[in-house]
Amino acid sequence: MNDKEFMKIAIEKAREGVENGQTPFGACIVKDGEVISSASNTVWKDGDITAHAEINAIREACKKLNTVDLSGCIIYSTCEPCPMCFSACNWAKISKIVFGARIEDAKKYGFREMLISNEQMKSLSKSKIEIKSDFLRDECIEVFEQWSRLENKRAY
Repeated sequence: MNDKEFMKIAIEKAREGVENGQTPFGACIVKDGEVISSASNTVWKDGDITAHAEINAIREACKKLNTVDLSGCIIYSTCEPCPMCFSACNWAKISKIVFGARIEDAKKYGFREMLISNEQMKSLSKSKIEIKSDFLRDECIEVFEQWSRLENKRAY
């Protein structure tokens, strides 16, 4: 499998979340070319503001690998991780973040994102994490569109 296929898993998780009444975020963690975990945002379902897709995927990966050290892992996220999720990636020692939509994109759809980019977080924290941005961005934004259409239907 390759980056595109792994991001497609994250996108599919985000779509599943949207179909289940959640927000349009998905994540997939890979190590040595193998999917370790994948998850969607479950904030509403779990009643837990920290249940972002990245956090859920990190929790699952830590359990599966029986460690809190995710060195060598790559996380694929449909949206640029928020400061909380970036920090969790950093603390888990994830080696690389690959994301699609930007924080600014999420804000356009009504999410109260802090406009602090991963590059800013990396610089401020002197993190060694590698960042690949805008990967399959249009496809990730389409999940926001899907969510927006469904939310507008639910509002009426």
